[in-house]
Amino acid sequence: MNINFFSNVLLWLVLINLPEMVFSQSNDFTIQDVKFESQGVTLAGSILTPKKTFAAVVIVHGSDPVKREIEFAKRLAREGIAVLTYDKRGVGESGGVYVGPSVGTNNIDTANLNLLSHDANAAINKFRTYLKDKKTTIGLVGFSQAGWIIPITAAESPHIEFMVLFSCPTITTLEQLRFQFYTNGRHDFWENHTEADAREHIKNDTDRYQFAATDPKKSLNTLSIPGLWLFGEKDIQIPVKLCIEQLNTFKAQGKPFEYALFSSLGHNTAFDRNTAPVDISIQWIKQKTLTIKKFEALK
Repeated sequence: MNINFFSNVLLWLVLINLPEMVFSQSNDFTIQDVKFESQGVTLAGSILTPKKTFAAVVIVHGSDPVKREIEFAKRLAREGIAVLTYDKRGVGESGGVYVGPSVGTNNIDTANLNLLSHDANAAINKFRTYLKDKKTTIGLVGFSQAGWIIPITAAESPHIEFMVLFSCPTITTLEQLRFQFYTNGRHDFWENHTEADAREHIKNDTDRYQFAATDPKKSLNTLSIPGLWLFGEKDIQIPVKLCIEQLNTFKAQGKPFEYALFSSLGHNTAFDRNTAPVDISIQWIKQKTLTIKKFEALK
């Protein structure tokens, strides 16, 4: 397996030099169901609290009608990361209406993305009331569609201190749709097309949906918190190399953004049998949390 890192530091070298206490977390955690209000509806979720909490995250969904990500949350909780995961709006026990492709609607217009951002922000606010240590470092972890939601949420909330984005776009919503329609779900797409082909279609194809595009770069421009993107090189949902190019522009401007590229993976970097993306994200969270705590101690 080839893992390509595009960071100003060698991530693993940093991680292996962390104090041992960062890694000596108990496997014990509790699960508590919670409900919270957002934009007039009640959302339902679960909080997983480790015996020893090192950091905390709220999980932000992809575009599908997804219930709370309990198994993924358990994996984080075993590493000392407290988690709030909730049923997406209109799914499971959460109120409201799910908007998405599985019911024949477009779910990446600006109004819906802003609504889902409000939900994530409400989850952050609810989570903070449950954390015993009010100084616990809190971040967002999300998948795919969350690439548009997380930057909006982080730009609006002063409580978010880091973000981890699995297979998440940095391009606009309309650009992503052009690419997705062009690849058309073909798993052999990259065997028969070039990067130049893909970019030409992303730039020039006619839009099948008519709505104002959401550009995550607008929110990312305002952020100074660390972020980690994890990409699969065989992705046919988002144009990974274009997203990496845009992240490199941010890095050149001094943004604390990092990314990892996995040559054998596609879009589902968080849920593949290859656990390297999740393993790396966990260690990255620990390393960034330690850095944040050291910085706050010096204030």
